Amino acid sequence: MCKCRYVTLRPPRNSPKMKRRLATVREEPNSKTICNSDLAIYTMVVSTAVLSYVNSLNGDFVHDDIPAIVTNGDVVGTNSLKQLFLDDFWGTPMADPNSHKSYRPLTTLSFRLNYALAGLRPWWWHACNVCLHAACCALVARTCVTIARLQRPFAALAALLFAVHPVHTEAVAGVVGRADVLACIFFLSSLLVYHRPINNKKSIWLSIVLGALSMLAKETGVTILLLNLTIDFFRCWPLVKRSICSLKIEKKCAGLSIRTAKVLVSLSLLICVRLALLQGTWPTFSPQDNPAAFHHSFVVRLMTFCYLAAFNWWLLLCPWSLSHDWQMGSVPLITSGWDPRNFVTCAAFGALLLLGYRCIADLDVQRHTPAVIGLLLLVVPFVPASNLLVTVGFVIAERVLYIPSVGSVIITAYGVQLMWYSKPGAKALLVLGLAVLAASGVARTYRRNADWRDRATLIRADLVTLPQNAKLHYNFGNFLRETEQQDNAIKHYKEALRLWPTYASAHNNIGTLVGADLAEHHFLQAIKYNRQHVNAHYNLGKLYKKSGRTSPAVSMLERCIALQPRFVQAHVELLTLKPEPEKRKILARLVELEPNNWEHYVLYGNWLRTKGLPVAAAKYFLEATRLSFRNRNFEKPIRGDLISIRSTALIYRSLGQKSRTLQLLTRWHTWRRGWPSAAAAHMYLRDWRLKMELEGRIQIYSRAVNPTKSTTCFDHTQLAVEAAAASEDKTVKIEEEKIKIEETVHSDKTNSESDKIVIINGNTCSQKACTVKKRNLSISTQIKTTHNKSEIGHKKKCTMHRKENNIKNNEIPNIVPPLTEHILIKTF
Repeated sequence: MCKCRYVTLRPPRNSPKMKRRLATVREEPNSKTICNSDLAIYTMVVSTAVLSYVNSLNGDFVHDDIPAIVTNGDVVGTNSLKQLFLDDFWGTPMADPNSHKSYRPLTTLSFRLNYALAGLRPWWWHACNVCLHAACCALVARTCVTIARLQRPFAALAALLFAVHPVHTEAVAGVVGRADVLACIFFLSSLLVYHRPINNKKSIWLSIVLGALSMLAKETGVTILLLNLTIDFFRCWPLVKRSICSLKIEKKCAGLSIRTAKVLVSLSLLICVRLALLQGTWPTFSPQDNPAAFHHSFVVRLMTFCYLAAFNWWLLLCPWSLSHDWQMGSVPLITSGWDPRNFVTCAAFGALLLLGYRCIADLDVQRHTPAVIGLLLLVVPFVPASNLLVTVGFVIAERVLYIPSVGSVIITAYGVQLMWYSKPGAKALLVLGLAVLAASGVARTYRRNADWRDRATLIRADLVTLPQNAKLHYNFGNFLRETEQQDNAIKHYKEALRLWPTYASAHNNIGTLVGADLAEHHFLQAIKYNRQHVNAHYNLGKLYKKSGRTSPAVSMLERCIALQPRFVQAHVELLTLKPEPEKRKILARLVELEPNNWEHYVLYGNWLRTKGLPVAAAKYFLEATRLSFRNRNFEKPIRGDLISIRSTALIYRSLGQKSRTLQLLTRWHTWRRGWPSAAAAHMYLRDWRLKMELEGRIQIYSRAVNPTKSTTCFDHTQLAVEAAAASEDKTVKIEEEKIKIEETVHSDKTNSESDKIVIINGNTCSQKACTVKKRNLSISTQIKTTHNKSEIGHKKKCTMHRKENNIKNNEIPNIVPPLTEHILIKTF
């Protein structure tokens, strides 16, 4: 495979005007020296990158990190690995009409691996971002040497400027910015593999695979295939021009044609796959996300988008005004041709055209290869985010400048290289200027990293930069509301409405903080400005429900479910408003929406139990128990395992399934002890069963299902739970303050059913004459066992003592069982 890197056009030998020159001797540099210098460059660049972002390691999850990582089921492992490849970057299924349509499974996989290794400890996530940024800086240095053909000192300068560029703080200090860093790593890797000096046919396919991986990290990564092809044409242009002039395709140009066909076919397939992933719908954006895209005038849209492109270039040249959010009034629309900002646009595009003309004019000689490579790297990766081809959901995003900044630093370093050799007397001033530039970049980056420390600090810093941004006031109001500063939150919500009167979300959030009358007004205003505002419909439905207006509440909640069918909270609220025949359908829908939520199964089981279906209810209670065991969390104030195990045990007891109740409680005790292995749990289970058999616990548990209580006397084998009640004829009256019970039981070894005589307040009675009354006991009942000494040869005699100093206010003293670790679950 020919790359046409060193093409020299020689004049004919018989040309009379050519003078004979002595052959030049080219000294080959020492490869060992080159390797040492490259290693020194990489070490310096990587160290600078790490030191510049070392203060970002103490940052928290902020801004987009919360929905993309903390609450994303694809990251924290709630969803399966298969579902990860079916969801977008934010955890929403790609087939969902509300999906953002940003398909980045490679980045999500890196997040999931990060979570598996370090959980949600932010330090490790930021450390991973810094390491990836350092690796990207090393690739930039390699690209400047091998692709851009910069001399090594100036290639190191370009990599250093890239490492400390303040515009990269959003991509590095913000964890979500990892998508751009990963895409840049595969982007530059594909570029280096495609244009490697060794002729290898596999390099083309490897570069295509790396380009596909870059696209799976972020969508803009697919532009590397087009960039590789453009650079290939640039380097082979002398041969292509000769073939065109001679109307004869040379052998070396045939290799270019094959490479072009492979790249174009692969690019077409990748684009078709990406369009198929949209599931037939385009991402939906609102005027708040990108106001210029929704303006009715084409001229206004064109002028605004061109100015935004020029402003992005200005951020690369002078990254002083930085913000994580540039929406909603941050950059006003250009509605007039006399707007002064149009001159900025003309100046930027004029400079770009001059640079492009200089590159095209030197196309045959190729003297300014670094300028051509830098210009292509600056323009091509930025085109998808420029709003000129497709509409995007943002006005300005600093993170999308991560890859285009490579071209910017290459152009800057090449300009310094030309000045270094053209003006030798100005080298001292040039070195001083570069030192100031690098130092200012490090200082600005270090300071900007401190702004990304937490959510409040970031919003406050950006409000100083963009006080006209309504969304920043809205986000700060959300922070103040969460920190119980309602008055200040309302002020910022009102400021957001002043800057953007149709801000539906600000109306909705104010409604949650004010009284009922004003709340209804703000909720209706939010629905007026945004007919599809789900939260406004939900909050208004809850307000109607609280005020007793059932019909409008049901209407609002049903509208909320129609807008977002997977809104679980709306289904739960609707469950209490619907009649009984319709509740089963809602409960089945809740179980379908969240099959791993034990609370829905408990709700369904309780409803089935009230309908007289205990067998069906037992199945749902048992599933709730299984889910609560699997997703246990001891830090939560509500213990799902206790609630579910209690409901299951109660339903089993009502069904008379004593053995299953015992088995369930045994497993719960074993699980709560937290044994790390199944073998240890099994040994503990056997030990516990043995203790229960020796102490008669199995009989106690079996009779606890339906215990009996005598109205006149007590048998020593029955449960001693409460004081004796009055007899049927109402002749015996028990004193309210003191109870004296003395029971004497005489039994013989040969006769297990001997007569028993009970003395109650001086009266005796026979057991056979006693009337027995059944009584249901709850799980919270404490049980005391009575040992039978007749089994070891002693005379069987049992006396239950009740001392006066232990009995007060008609209450039986608490009886603690011998094995306190095996007490049944207490009710709530």
